[in-house]
Amino acid sequence: MRRRKKISQEESGLDLTPMLDIVFIMLIFFIVTTSFVKESGIEVNRPSAQTAERNEKGNILVAITENDEIWIDKRRVDLKAVRANIERLKIEYPEGSVIIQADQRSRSGLLVETMDQIRLAGVANISIAAKNDN
Repeated sequence: MRRRKKISQEESGLDLTPMLDIVFIMLIFFIVTTSFVKESGIEVNRPSAQTAERNEKGNILVAITENDEIWIDKRRVDLKAVRANIERLKIEYPEGSVIIQADQRSRSGLLVETMDQIRLAGVANISIAAKNDN
């Protein structure tokens, strides 16, 4: 009789090891598949556009301030250094596109020159950020 009670008490416990294995595998999966978005390092007052679309895939952000300063990866960059910085970031994010966040008071000529440097770095997918009025 005592043997039956001991056996039933031992069998009634739940083995959590397989569940913990699955949780750790899922955690590793989410860490590996997560894409990290780098910030440009400065807040920009973007112009408004009614046709603006939301793009979540852009990994490389370039900001142009109202004082015509260019910011990439939280650092102020000269126009001549844009190409080298984009080439470096393109190696880190080969699938990423470039999003330019130009302030509405910045020079449009600087925006065009920046886009030219980005294209010379080998990036063809360039977007310009705008606020959606809707």
